[in-house]
Amino acid sequence: MLTDQHKDPFEERLTAALHETGGGFDADRTALAARGAVRGRRKRFVRRAAVTAGAASVVLAGVGGALVLRPGGTAAEAVPSSVTASAKPTPSATATHATDEQMIETLKRLLPKGDFSEERGQGTEPTDKLKVPAPSAGLVFDDGKGAAAIGVSVGRVQPGGTQARQAAQCPDRVFIPYDACRTSRLADSSVVTVLQGYEYPDRRVDTKFWTAELVTPTGQHITVSEWNAAAEKDKPVTRTDPPLTPAQLTRLAAAKEWRAVANALPEPLPEPELPGSDLHARTNLLALLPKGLKVTDKSSDDGDFAYAVVDDGKGRSLVQVNVQPDMLDVAGDLFGSGSETLPDGTRVAVKQGPGDRGDQVMWTVDTMRADGRRVVISAFNAGTQNESATRATPALSIAQMRKMALDARWWSGS
Repeated sequence: MLTDQHKDPFEERLTAALHETGGGFDADRTALAARGAVRGRRKRFVRRAAVTAGAASVVLAGVGGALVLRPGGTAAEAVPSSVTASAKPTPSATATHATDEQMIETLKRLLPKGDFSEERGQGTEPTDKLKVPAPSAGLVFDDGKGAAAIGVSVGRVQPGGTQARQAAQCPDRVFIPYDACRTSRLADSSVVTVLQGYEYPDRRVDTKFWTAELVTPTGQHITVSEWNAAAEKDKPVTRTDPPLTPAQLTRLAAAKEWRAVANALPEPLPEPELPGSDLHARTNLLALLPKGLKVTDKSSDDGDFAYAVVDDGKGRSLVQVNVQPDMLDVAGDLFGSGSETLPDGTRVAVKQGPGDRGDQVMWTVDTMRADGRRVVISAFNAGTQNESATRATPALSIAQMRKMALDARWWSGS
């Protein structure tokens, strides 16, 4: 399973699993892409051993971390907005539900003049297949300069919560390459982040992926996505850039019509407390790095995941760590016949295989204490997971990574 982990991007495999198990979801691929792809792009690749999505249970036994949103950007200067509608959601019991057709027609009405095709929509009215509505609309738009997929999704988040804060952050370039990203505050105090990136982080296909993600002070959450092709994947590029400019993306995301849709949704559930916030992964990683390495970049926060880009004079090398308590339930998936068990019951598995690009290598040392506490350290022969190799092998040896992963300081505060 570890070999497969590095051959396929996480996002593609999770999407495939959803399509295989979801049935009815597959019919609304464009709208799903608008909802799901942006979240995958904006989250940091920290692969946890088990991810459950609806009916799909996908075991991901690679580096071992969940897709966890991490702060990484800074707010730009405020920009004016013509939005005057109140952002305060009304109680869902009194709100008017939107139908599938109304979602589509609203999107078409808010777009510039052009031709529309492959229209799909999901309203706010609960159905047998979708108990909790996830309203969205998607279509192919052609303004005479080439067909392009465009989608919008609407949701609600806890005001001031983790999801709301992270929606207002630009992703970390170490993991997600992009051309531009800007976070702005509108006149009504809504925050919108416009990202101009790519469908494939490794740029193996030059499909551009641009998004605007808006969160109002009261938690209405709107995401608009567009591509310079008629679909997010498996369609040829039809134009240099997606049709909507960053300013047009912002106006579309800020339209009052989407806020009315958000008002019909249930109140968001309280956010659970994320485990591992006191594990100080960055502090420990930097302290345990072998001497003689120059740190050229590092993660900004200090929870259960951290990275550092190091250089020993022979080229940059990305090193990352994930610290996870209580992982015994997936021990069998992570530690097979080739793993080692130490006298104290700690399991150790070593993997040396390809990285996310064909010329990359990724070395991983995966450890789990007898009580389920897990530390996974990986190193690449490149400064990011999306660039060509900068050296023949990672800057750390397997022996050095093993020593770091087994160090007692990871759990000294537990």
